[in-house]
Formats: sequence, C-alpha cells, structure tokens
Amino acid sequence: MLAPIAYQHPREEILQAMERIYRYRMTTTSGGNLSIQEPNGNVWITPASVDKGSLRRDDIVCVTPDGKWDGLRRPSSELPIHQRIRVKRPELAGIVHAHPTALVAFSLVQGQVPNTRLFHQSHRVCGEPGYIPYELPGSMELGEAVAEGFAKGYNSVILENHGVVTGGKSFQEAFRRFETLEFTGKTLIKAKLLGGDVRFLSDEQLEAERSRKVMTESFEPEYPSSDEKELRRKLAEFVRRAYRQRLFISTQGSYSVRVDKDSFLITPRGTDRGTMEAHDLVLVKNGRFEAGKTPSNAALMHQAIYHRHPKVGSVVNAYPVNATAFSVTGITLDSRTIPESYVVIRNVGAAEYGWQFGDGQQPAELLSETRPALVMHNDGVLVTGTDVLQAFDRLEVIESTAEAIINARAIGALSPLSDQVTRDLDRAFFGI
Repeated sequence: MLAPIAYQHPREEILQAMERIYRYRMTTTSGGNLSIQEPNGNVWITPASVDKGSLRRDDIVCVTPDGKWDGLRRPSSELPIHQRIRVKRPELAGIVHAHPTALVAFSLVQGQVPNTRLFHQSHRVCGEPGYIPYELPGSMELGEAVAEGFAKGYNSVILENHGVVTGGKSFQEAFRRFETLEFTGKTLIKAKLLGGDVRFLSDEQLEAERSRKVMTESFEPEYPSSDEKELRRKLAEFVRRAYRQRLFISTQGSYSVRVDKDSFLITPRGTDRGTMEAHDLVLVKNGRFEAGKTPSNAALMHQAIYHRHPKVGSVVNAYPVNATAFSVTGITLDSRTIPESYVVIRNVGAAEYGWQFGDGQQPAELLSETRPALVMHNDGVLVTGTDVLQAFDRLEVIESTAEAIINARAIGALSPLSDQVTRDLDRAFFGI
C-alpha cells in the first residue's frame, strides 16, 4: 500500500505514513502516533513532543519487549494504547492513532461512528467501527479502554472527544483502514450538508460486490512500443496526481488509457495510488490481462466503454469527497453553476448501484459526448475523456462543482445558469 516493504525498515514505513497523514491534514504538528511491532516483539513508534511535519528517521523510537527503549527521543505518551491493544490482539502489527478532522467531528457527538455501509469498499476494509468513552490521554485507563474495544473485534475505534485508532495485521492494513474511515466520515458529513436522505447499502447490495464479474484470462505481452511506454509514464503520473489532489485514496480509484482499438492500460488492484509507477500498470487486450498482474476490478466496465465509444481515450473511476457525497444521496449534480463547469462536464448522468459489478454495458450505454460523466450510486463518479488529461480535468471540475454547490447551500438558494445562457454556451463552444 505504501512503498514496497519487503526490505523496508519500520522507520521508513512510519515516516512515509506520517508524511501523508500530516500533509493531508489528518493530524496536527503535535498530534498522532504510529507503531509497528516486529516478530521479535520490538515496537517502533513515533516519539513524544516532536513536530510531525519535520519528523526524521532517527526520531523513531524502538521499544523492546521488556519495556526499555532505544533512540534519541522518548516514545509517544500514547504508548500505553499500543501496548494494551497488542496484549488483547497480538496479531495487530500495525497501529495508527491520529486526529483527522472528520473523525474528530464524530468523536464530538457522543456514541456516533461513521456507518461504513456507505460504500462496499469501506465496509470491506474497515468493518464496523467501535466507540470508546473518554479517558485521560496517555493514561493506562485510556489504553485499557481502547484495548477492550479491539478485544470485541473492532479494528477501528473512535475515541470520545479525542480521535481514532486503527489496527491491522500489517502497518499497511492499519493505514488503509485509517484513510478509508476518514474518507467515509468526510463523505457522510458532506452528504448531510448537501441535504437529502443518505443511502446505505443493504446486506444484499454488499454481497453483490463479492460476486462481481472480473477478467480471468491472462496473456504474455510483447515488448512494449515507445507509444505504450509514454502512455504508461503519463497515466502513472496522473494517478499519483489524483492521489495528491485527494481525488483518490491509496487503494481506491481506477484510471485507464486507450492504447489502440483492442487494448488499454489500467491501474492494478490493491496497489498504492500514491506511489504508482509505469511498470505497475496492467495492459488489457481483447478481454485478457497482462500475465503476472491483476487489473482493477473495474476493468470490464472500462473495456465496455472503450468498445462502445471509439472517441473515448481515457476513463477514470474516482472518489473525490464532494462529488461522492452526491453519489450517496438522491440529489442531482447539476453542472449549470459557472460556464467552465457546464462546458467541461456538460450533463452528468446517474448509474444504479450494482451496474459496475456486471459486464459494464449499462454504464457504457448511459455515456455520450454530451454526458461524459456519471455519478455512480454509493460508488463515487465515473468520468471519460479523449485522453488522460481531459479525463483528469473533467474529474477536477466535477469535484470543484460539487464542492461549490455544497458550500452555496450554506449561503442561500442556488441560482443555476439560465436556459438562455446554456444555449449561448452550446453555440459558442459546440456549434449547436
């Protein structure tokens, strides 16, 4: 999920994760602590009283099983949380504790946790979160209370008036749960601000994802052409950019680019979007995928779109939080906000939940030159373009449009562009 870890020191894993957590404002300078337990019982943990925005490799502390610690700094004051969790759940090698704003908001409303049935990915990754009553930070009482929550089987717990703790069998799994739960919380808050009823997935809908159609046959690819290499470079660059812009999270979001009429490149399943490289991308040709790799679960849908729409050169599924808020309500995402939005994304369609788990024909049929984007019920947005850049631009514009609409609702009634204005735009930009 983060950078390849086979030979990576725990210090590097912690540094990379804290850099992301701090950069994307999921904790503050003084807040948050991360740890990794090795098979020999040593625990590597962030230090106490050190600026999280300038953390260095040598700041990470090693605590041995007998309680001694080795390093230039003292271990985090929240070490008791990490220690007590592992007494109850010794398999949890990775633990993340931080104060991301959406989950802190939930911690301020007694007993409230994000309902992960908002998305099938959230429910699968996080399960149901727990809730822990307030205890003094750094105390053994807090450590014991959090550990009791994990002992009940929760892998993520909200701490009353405090923050969140997530755990995983690997540090990557703990980070993935942390990032996904914060995304879920943010989307719920945005959906509430947007208005309308928030839709949650039933047991049957959650089960539908488990039986989705996926590509099963592989092939041995030929040596890539210079054109394919360039497309790989460009697509990988835009995938990383989508992560930096918070249009993707680390393991959610698929992006593809057409190579020719029979083949396209697509993001792999389960690989970190923040560190995506050209060689990670998967070539799909005539319904089969590059041997030794696993394409995104959305590959069949992307394939159906390319077959039905010869002018489409790139497809992206994404989860930008504001646009995704529309996907969990019944509210239409109206592009008639400013001229740029209307010209770039035209009309935005809506696709029923579950269509993305089939052969992709239903979403493909909804798309057209005047409807290049779809809101996927409880599954973010689907955006197309003639190339990688146009698809990315449309994705950014649809998210900016969604955010502007949500923000405007706090000010007053929306005033969309008039029919006369849209007709003028159609003539000026599309000759119709």
